Amino acid sequence: MPDDTDAARARQRTGTGIGILLVLVLGAALLIALPEDDGPGDAACRARTIASWRADDGLTGEFARYGDDPARTDDWTGGDGTHSVRLPDGRVLWLFSDTYLGRVHGPPNPVGESVAWRDATAPMVRNSAVLMRGGRLESTLPAPLFADPAPGRWRWPVAARVEPRSPGSAEQVVRVLLWVRTTGQAPWIYGVPAATEVATLSLPRLELESIVEVLDQSRVPDASRRVLFGTTLVARDGWTYVYGGDDGRPASRPASHAYLARVPRGALADPAAWEYWSGADWVPGARPRPVLGDGRRKGVGSAFSVVRDDGTYVLFTMATGAKGLTTVASYWACRPEGPWHGPAKEFSPPLPQGEVAAYNPQAHPVLSGGGRLVMSYDVNWLEITGAADRLSRNVSLYRPRFVTLRLAPPR
Repeated sequence: MPDDTDAARARQRTGTGIGILLVLVLGAALLIALPEDDGPGDAACRARTIASWRADDGLTGEFARYGDDPARTDDWTGGDGTHSVRLPDGRVLWLFSDTYLGRVHGPPNPVGESVAWRDATAPMVRNSAVLMRGGRLESTLPAPLFADPAPGRWRWPVAARVEPRSPGSAEQVVRVLLWVRTTGQAPWIYGVPAATEVATLSLPRLELESIVEVLDQSRVPDASRRVLFGTTLVARDGWTYVYGGDDGRPASRPASHAYLARVPRGALADPAAWEYWSGADWVPGARPRPVLGDGRRKGVGSAFSVVRDDGTYVLFTMATGAKGLTTVASYWACRPEGPWHGPAKEFSPPLPQGEVAAYNPQAHPVLSGGGRLVMSYDVNWLEITGAADRLSRNVSLYRPRFVTLRLAPPR
């Protein structure tokens, strides 16, 4: 399936957290023919859409097993913002944003429901990391992995990749993209976007070495036009392509915009090495221009996922409009910057009963292959008031769920 040789990937809401009000992209539509202005692209590029999908109960169940383990008292029991990266020794590092820790109790819960639960006083941290080996979750790194930079300011990890410490270096490190957000008022109840950072973790110990800021957005007056990068990464021809998005407000701009930067392999932690798509060329230090989004029927939320299938780039996000609470759709392109075609075929993954919604569809090429693509999505309550109590009363809700997709040319 996706052949990003240095793969590393990437939430939807007013950032990556438990909010669902800013639903991601798209709507129903047929794929359109490749226009003449696509220009040079990969010779293998052709339209791709979702041919079939099925629930991946094995992966979903593994996170339930780990989160419900009563022998653990201070590890991960639930989180969102699900991203993954494979380490050189074969382990998979899972990164999460808002995360619950603490002990989980077996059913019944305090109101008599036959579900596992946690105490309402259980701690929640802004980020966490969990290690998997051989398909089995093993341990949680000390959380939070990335400390808050200041009061009222926090970090959400998004996409990550293993790359050389510097271009040409034989030593490898893990680079993690971070979204910095600050406390805000409505409509920014889940935080105001502030900056993109890059953290460096050592290998194999995964110790935090440094965090550098690569793009400060705090001086952009309109917070809905601030761009955070790192929702997804694609490696190609010695470059890491870094996708990002703004936080368009639902009332005024129901579909947000996607943006793109690129960085030479090994240079993610060097702000001077970043180049941004200006609409016509790659420019250092320039205000990025959108690669996708018309603010209405087409666009993305601040979290989406892009993979490369043969010569075609495929983007996954939630549908625009009311279907965005339940439905995933896709776009395709022959180049990282587009033009992007779609929205294409949609599907609605399984959701638990109740007033809940899906968000943050993230592809996981590190677990994919043989013509199949693994994707996760997060689930949360639609009603914000009292959501934290509901998530503790039924711990199964606030955990990643997985599906397996197959892509094919449209029929």
